[in-house]
Parts: sequence; C-alpha cells; structure tokens
Amino acid sequence: MKKVTIIGAGIGGLTTAIALKQKGFEVEIFENSEKFVEAGSGINLAINAMQIYKRLGVYEDIKSEASYTESMNACTPKLERLVSANFSKFEKKYGVKTFAIHRARLHKILVEHIGNVKIYLNKKLSHLEEKEGIVTLYFEDGTSHRSEIVIGADGIHSAVRKSRFSNTALRDAEQVCWRGISNAKVQYNYRNELNEAWGNGTRFGFVPISKSEIYWFALINKNKFTTKDIDLLKTFSDYDKTVKNIIQATPKDKILCNEIWDLKPLKHWYSGNVCLLGDSAHATTPNMGQGAVQAIESAMALSICLAEEKTTADAFRRYQKIRKDKANYIVKTSWMIGKMAQSDNSIVCFLRNILTRFTPKFLAEKQSDKTFRLNY
Repeated sequence: MKKVTIIGAGIGGLTTAIALKQKGFEVEIFENSEKFVEAGSGINLAINAMQIYKRLGVYEDIKSEASYTESMNACTPKLERLVSANFSKFEKKYGVKTFAIHRARLHKILVEHIGNVKIYLNKKLSHLEEKEGIVTLYFEDGTSHRSEIVIGADGIHSAVRKSRFSNTALRDAEQVCWRGISNAKVQYNYRNELNEAWGNGTRFGFVPISKSEIYWFALINKNKFTTKDIDLLKTFSDYDKTVKNIIQATPKDKILCNEIWDLKPLKHWYSGNVCLLGDSAHATTPNMGQGAVQAIESAMALSICLAEEKTTADAFRRYQKIRKDKANYIVKTSWMIGKMAQSDNSIVCFLRNILTRFTPKFLAEKQSDKTFRLNY
C-alpha cells in the first residue's frame, strides 16, 4: 500500500487522513502552522457533511460537542422571515442531522480520530517537483521530503496548486467578513436555527454552537468603507437588537476579519501523482455554508477512489469525475447568492426580498436536495 502525504491539517486534510487510514493507507500530514490555535469561529455542518462523518464513525462525537440546527432562515434586518428551510424532511431521508460547532472543537475531534497519523507542524511548503513518479516536497525551512502520492489540502492560497497548476485565478467578491463567538443570550426560538439577515450592502448571520455560545458573521461590501477597523455596532445599528446584543457580547480582540474570495473553477484537479482537495481545488464564497463541507465530501470521494482503483491516475481521474460538477455548482451558486444577498441597490433589495418571500417551497427543497445528495 502506497504512503499518502497530505499538505494541510485543516478540516479537509484531517478528514482525508481519517478516511484513508480506515481504508488501510499509511498517511502523513505536513502543516505550515507552528501549533493549532483556537480560532474564534464556528461552522455549520450540513447534512451532506454529516453523512460523511457518520460513515467515518465521527458523527456521535460531533453531536456531543455541537448544537443541533433544525432550520435555516433568510430574514430582513429586523429578523422578519423571508424564507425558512426546515431540514426535517432531509433528516429522515438521509438519516443524519445538521450541527453547528466551534471550529476548534471539530478540529480536536478530527485530530483524535486520526490516531497515530503523524502531523509535522511548522512545515511551510515552498514548492514541489515530480520525477519518475516520485514527488519531492521542498519546505521553507530548507528541508525536503519524498512521497509517492501528494494531496494538496492547503487552502485557497495553496502552494501545491501554485507549484503544479498554471492559469489559476482567485476572484474578489468585493466583500469583507467579520466573524466571532458571542456569549449573548438569545431568544428561545433561535436556539436551533441559523438566521441570516439581509440589509442593503450588509448581512448578519448567527447560529448557536453550544448552550452558551453563538457563532456569528457579518458581511459588508467593500465600497461602504475605507478601513476594516470600523464600528460594527454603528454599521448594524438599524438591525434587530438581537444582532447588537450578539456583537456587544463578543470580545473585540476575538473578532476575526477576512476579505471574501473564491477560486475560478479549474479545468483539472490533478497532475501526475499530485491532487488537489478542498479550497485548493474548489474554494467558494461562504454564502451556502458549503466551503468546508465540500472539502469533507472530496475527502471521502478521494479515499474511495484511491482504495478501489488500480492506479493513482485512475483514482484521480475518477475522483475528479465524481466531484467536479457538484463542487463547481456550489461555487457558481454561492457566488450568485452572495451578489444578490449583498446588493446595495435599494430597488434590487426590495425585489430580492419579494422574490425570496414567494419562492415556491419545492424549488428551495430541490436545491437543498441537490446539495445534500451524495453520488459515491
């Protein structure tokens, strides 16, 4: 059995390691961080992700550390519902539920499940080269390492992708996102919901991740400010008081800020014995909450292909065939949703709210099922 080297110990990389280890592969991981830090953000693990984690035996551990998300709602700034998607129908169909969890807790659970897989920290990849089926990894600390199979799970700015794939391009969504974990107390009816409020060039979303924690995110169009150091309370002053309470109950030094970008869909995800996974292959905007979830899907699909196909080339080819269309669909749909939800044109916002409010239920359910359904 060939050894598989994974670059990146994020959610995608760790899930891949668990899946491959369970199929008998020898796995090693190289991670550029010096240590794992507790990031101040959460993640909503949709039904497609939880199907994977149920297969891998991680479902119950996540459930015990997470908060159940029963529905997802789009709202006005005053939290008046425009549309609600209840997941009960899909829970019955697929046998799993949706959960929101602190990213650090999910990361800890995944690390525990990889067992004796070696993680090499503080190993930032500079570039790689392949000769006669052997891939040589060169790190910024001057060391190198040889491997037969390399999986690049090193994010949107992937060094693996830059080393091996040309003509790739990142796309600026022209939005900035703030994220945090709040200890605010919210109304009882919000306890199992993910709510996202749409304003004019602004958005605010929140979901409980434990009995005492609320994960929230705030998006603002870049043209609305000149510096990231802005007063969020003032920016969202016309939103419901729940939003203001959540922001106020978050330590300022624990709030993260990032620009929103995605990756223009790639023609190929693999080259020789090197393959991309997660954000390095199909980075998406966060508008569907599917970024990490798609990495989780790719992790499972790739492990199946490597275990069942006779050659690495056949495995990579099958993996791309299985995953590429759906991942590109998520990237495209998420981009469009972001532009619509983040519009700063008053007329467009008015029409957006009307259309959203009167979207037939069966259309929304059809899109959800397309997202949740697995084909492997």
